[in-house]
Amino acid sequence: MESNEPLLDVKDLVVKYPVARRKVVTALRGVDLRVMPGETVGVVGESGSGKSTLGNAVLGLAPVAEGSIRFEGEEIAHAGNAQRRQLSRRLQAVFQNPYGSLNPTRTVGATLAEPMLEQKGFTRAQVRARVTTVLDQVGLPGDSVDRYPSEFSGGQRQRVAIARALVLSPRLIVCDEPVSALDLSIQAQVLNLLTDLKRDLGVSLVFISHDLAVVRYISDSIVVLRHGLIVESGPAERVHGNPQAEYTQRLLAAAPDPRRGGETALGQTRKREK
Repeated sequence: MESNEPLLDVKDLVVKYPVARRKVVTALRGVDLRVMPGETVGVVGESGSGKSTLGNAVLGLAPVAEGSIRFEGEEIAHAGNAQRRQLSRRLQAVFQNPYGSLNPTRTVGATLAEPMLEQKGFTRAQVRARVTTVLDQVGLPGDSVDRYPSEFSGGQRQRVAIARALVLSPRLIVCDEPVSALDLSIQAQVLNLLTDLKRDLGVSLVFISHDLAVVRYISDSIVVLRHGLIVESGPAERVHGNPQAEYTQRLLAAAPDPRRGGETALGQTRKREK
């Protein structure tokens, strides 16, 4: 695929959920989303805006009523199990809760090996080598393979979750509120890690959050959702620095004030890590 073609191209997406007998709720109404290779697109909105539904639709976890989702030119809106299994080599996810997303009864090594073993075609030596590589990429020591999730902090567990997403060398990772359960300083470390991985590996990200300041920090472009509709989109600098929609302005006003440590804490952590 040519580099000027979108990696992910969502058009006129409508998602509806049944909520009662003969009743449905429309969670997304004609939403478009385009992600270019190596790009991070932030999706921001309050609870109930449809942002997580959008990510879930891309991952095959939400019912698509209308519209198309093309990934690397392949239509995936209604992909079956076999197609999804193949897609998992190229399309992965990191979810919000680092405490609930890892199996507490399995070692980190077993958790990271699982995606490769499910795909088959990898030798044990290849699996071990890849697990060691991704642990190093997310800043965890090699001896983590024999430890259990309970032995790690929240930030470390999220690094394990990111490593699991990386193990098959995907082209796109959907990150759904990946730092919202973490303390501010730990948020900054995880955001910086994702930024570095994007730069070093060329992986694209769909970064979903309710926090416009966090989205601005990591994203190249931003899509703002409200009640299942896009109210604003464009380059991150413009949407954050000069929002046109009243709703975006309210999100910005609700974001942490940099003078009270919001983006300043993120920036200072980046400086310390350089």
